[in-house]
Amino acid sequence: MKQDMSPDLPAEERNFVEFRRKVRAAEILSAAVEQLLRSLHFTGRLSVVVKNGTVLKSGYEEGYFSQRGRETQL
Repeated sequence: MKQDMSPDLPAEERNFVEFRRKVRAAEILSAAVEQLLRSLHFTGRLSVVVKNGTVLKSGYEEGYFSQRGRETQL
């Protein structure tokens, strides 16, 4: 548990506080996906739609393809 969370908070509230912290700190993605994004030099946009804790839809805008195309033309 994080130090800034009160231990007397209900579990659901502690979980929500931790969720908000991870969103703010950009810790949403797993380390494996983050490593792939770095290796691709991905600078596009990822989007994820979640309902009741289940991922319904995810997608990306292909920002890195245009950069890679320019590099090969140089």
